[in-house]
Amino acid sequence: MENNLKNTHDFSREETENNSPPEKEALKREYDKYIDIRHHIVNDLKDWLDHLLIHFNSTPVVSGRMKNFESYFSKYLRLLKAGDNNPQITDLLGARIICPFIEDLSAVENIIKKHFSIVETEKKGHYTFKEFGYESIHILIKIPGEITEHRGEPGTDIAEIQIRTILQDAWAEVEHELVYKAEFSPFDEPMKRKLAAVNASLSLADIIFQEIRSYQRKYSKEMEKRRESFYNKIEEATDNLLFSSKEVTKKEVPLNAGLETSSANNISIDDLLVNALSAHNQNRFSEAISQYTKILELKPDNTICSIIYKHRGMANFACSQYNEAIDDFTNTLKLDEKSYKAAYYRGVVHSVLRHHLPAIEDYTLSLSLNPYQSFCLFRRGQAYYHIGDIPQALSDCEKSLALEPENNSAAKFKELLLEKLRM
Repeated sequence: MENNLKNTHDFSREETENNSPPEKEALKREYDKYIDIRHHIVNDLKDWLDHLLIHFNSTPVVSGRMKNFESYFSKYLRLLKAGDNNPQITDLLGARIICPFIEDLSAVENIIKKHFSIVETEKKGHYTFKEFGYESIHILIKIPGEITEHRGEPGTDIAEIQIRTILQDAWAEVEHELVYKAEFSPFDEPMKRKLAAVNASLSLADIIFQEIRSYQRKYSKEMEKRRESFYNKIEEATDNLLFSSKEVTKKEVPLNAGLETSSANNISIDDLLVNALSAHNQNRFSEAISQYTKILELKPDNTICSIIYKHRGMANFACSQYNEAIDDFTNTLKLDEKSYKAAYYRGVVHSVLRHHLPAIEDYTLSLSLNPYQSFCLFRRGQAYYHIGDIPQALSDCEKSLALEPENNSAAKFKELLLEKLRM
C-alpha cells in the first residue's frame, strides 16, 4: 500500500529513526494544510455514494467523515508505540453507509466494488461468546481522479468506506467510548461479559429483523400473485357480462382437498397464512380455504379476522363459491367497516350473479370510503348499464378514465355507451 500522508510520514520517519518523539505542532501544520480540500473531498464522496444508492430499496443513510487531528495524532502514536515506524492512517477521510438490514451489506459492498478502485477490504467481527467488538465492513478505496482533479491533492490517495447495519453502528459508537478509549484491567472480566452479552443481543436483533424482512418479502410476493389471479377472474367474469349476452355459468375449478398442510398444534398464524397464500396462488383453493378457516378457529383479534375473511372470500370467489364469498366479505365489513376493498369485492360477486342493484350499493359504499378507485367506478358503470341507466354509466366510465386513462376496457365501454346514446 502506498504511503497515506506522504509528507507527514517522511517527516516523522526521520524523527523516529533518531529516537525522537514526533513533534505534534509540525504534524498539526501538515494536517491543517489539507483540511479544506479534505472537507470538499469528503462531501464529494458522500454525493457520489448517495447517487449510486439512490435506487437502493431500503435507502441506506450515507454520511461523510474525516478524522479530526486529535484522533489522528492519537492513532499515530498508538501505531508508533506498537512498533510501526511508518504508520499508515488509512481512515483519515471517507464515508459511512448505514443500512437497515443485514442483507443490504453485501449488496452495498458489491456496488462500491463495481464503481471504485479497491485497495483493501476488511470484515470486522467473528468474536467468541466471551468477547465483544463491533461488526463492520471497511473498504479502502482510491480517491477517484475526477474528485482530486477538481478539488486538488489532499495529502492522501486513500479513503475508507464503512458499511454497517443500524444496530452495528449503534454498538460501534458506544464501544468507541467505553472500550476503544479505555484499557481494561484483569479485574474487569464481569464487565467484559456484560458488554459481550449486549453485543450478542444486538447481533441477534439484527438477525431477527432480517428474518422478519425476509418473511414480509415472501408474504408480499404471495399476496401479489393472489391479487393478480383474483383480478383476472373479475375481468373475465364482468367483461363477459358486458360484451356478451351469454348466461353466467360456474367455471369448475379442481379442488385439491388431499393437499392440506399438517395442522401441528405449534404452527403459528403467520405460517398458516403463508401456507394459505401459497396454496391460493397455486390454485389449490380448498387447501387455502381450509388454512384460512384454521386461522379463524384460533380466534385472533378482529383486525386479523377481518383480513382472513377477506382472503377466504377471494378464495371462495376463485372457485365460484359465490354465496360463501359474499358471506366472507360481509364478515370483513362487520369487523372493519372501512374496508373499501371488501365492499368492492362483494359488489363484484353480486355483478357476476347479475344482482346489479346490490352491486351498485356495494360499489357506492366502497367509493364512499375511497373515491379514487378507477376500477370500482368502471364496475359500477357496468352495473348501471345493465339496469339501463346509460347516462350514469357514462358518468362513471368517464370518471374511471380520468383516473386511469390507459384502461382499454373502460375506453371500449365508453364507445359502447356513446353508441347506445346515439341510437
